[in-house]
Amino acid sequence: MISANLSAIFYLISGILFILALRGLSSPETSRQGNFFGILGMIIAITVTFFTVGNFSNAFNYVLFFLVIGGAIGAFIAFKIPMTAMPELVAGFHSLVGLAAVFVAISAFLNPQAFNLGLPGNIKLASLIEMSIGASVGAITFSGSIIAFLKLRGIMSGSPIIFKGQHFFNLILGISIIVLIYFLCSSQSQSFFWSLIAVSFLIGVLLIIPIGGADMPVVISMLNSYSGWAAAGIGFTLENTALIITGALVGSSGAILSYIMCKGMNRSFFNVILGGFGGDANVSKEKSKDKKPVKSGNAEDAAFLLKNASSVIIVPGYGMAVAQAQHALREMVDALKKNDIKVSYAVHPVAGRMPGHMNVLLAEANVSYDEVFELDDINNDFANTDVAFVIGANDVTNPIAKTDPQSPIFGMPVLDVEKCKSVLFVKRSLSPGYAGVDNELFYRDNTLMLFADAKKMTEDIVKNLN
Repeated sequence: MISANLSAIFYLISGILFILALRGLSSPETSRQGNFFGILGMIIAITVTFFTVGNFSNAFNYVLFFLVIGGAIGAFIAFKIPMTAMPELVAGFHSLVGLAAVFVAISAFLNPQAFNLGLPGNIKLASLIEMSIGASVGAITFSGSIIAFLKLRGIMSGSPIIFKGQHFFNLILGISIIVLIYFLCSSQSQSFFWSLIAVSFLIGVLLIIPIGGADMPVVISMLNSYSGWAAAGIGFTLENTALIITGALVGSSGAILSYIMCKGMNRSFFNVILGGFGGDANVSKEKSKDKKPVKSGNAEDAAFLLKNASSVIIVPGYGMAVAQAQHALREMVDALKKNDIKVSYAVHPVAGRMPGHMNVLLAEANVSYDEVFELDDINNDFANTDVAFVIGANDVTNPIAKTDPQSPIFGMPVLDVEKCKSVLFVKRSLSPGYAGVDNELFYRDNTLMLFADAKKMTEDIVKNLN
């Protein structure tokens, strides 16, 4: 056992470390340091919590046992998971945070004396409000994250699922949550408590099913925020300072990131919160039949264009991640630099299926951070560039986002790849991207399609360059 004052000091230290972690994770250059601070802060928080448990022997026998099991499972998943599956892994982990909040709320409601909250049927009002909010947000986070996981994994269609009166029904459910919390606090009846959790689970599903594939990165960020607020709510119930601080940091940082991404994608932040965005995905796929024939080439053609260029912009996307082509891409760039060709990387804020996905992959291949630029910093350079090398990036390069109001991605800022003198587009086929939209860039006169596995094609280009 340690004193309350000493535990408060350690919780404060862990809170500072969490803030430093967020600061470090805001930039690729300091992300490793940020991870270290986050790990250290969590170790301190868990250790202090462990030693503040009243019955230490029970804590040692039970808590440590489950910590080891959970830690082992988490470590195994972290070692085995491929980078391509990282978005759905994040969604899965968010669901567990939400479910944990629900379980803690259930424990506190059924056995309040164990948490110093009063007696069954006579729980402190403030504690009851806190656990109700924590349970509700946690349930929404859990079911919403499960739907996001199924969409990202391809088990469930990435297209928006919309039905008549959906928004009105969601509004009724939202109001019912407030009403249930009121009656729960008034009567402390178990029926109201279980009804609150059930309605929250349902609204979590309904908030995410209308979200289309193009908007899924924002959903991941928003669910991250929800999981933080759920943890903070339960932190108040448990009177655990570290949990309150951590939850508030995660919740606020996730909300800020979601706002930044919504701004970058020309989406409404309030529509994200309410699950009201994700446009109609019923885009006609017959349009491609009326377009010009597609020009296709091979690695030799691509190498010739790249050799004769003075400047090249690389646009990585999810296709690069699937093929694990980042190392081959780095070799190709090194070969181009030997010929005094200027090379830059253009990364869209939502390239891949979660924020920072491409940055992590490029860092894995030891690409210099100085060569990687965000959309706003490089978009004007495409018009003065000889060759754009698009490797698996689909929706974020689609010019239709600027011209077709009926498109689900209309209004989303995209990379102005079509303005380059030549575009080399590496893709397996002409299939649409995750948003289900045919890419107009395929049919432009200055585009040469390279139909192949991204890694194999890049390796073949390297051979021809050398």
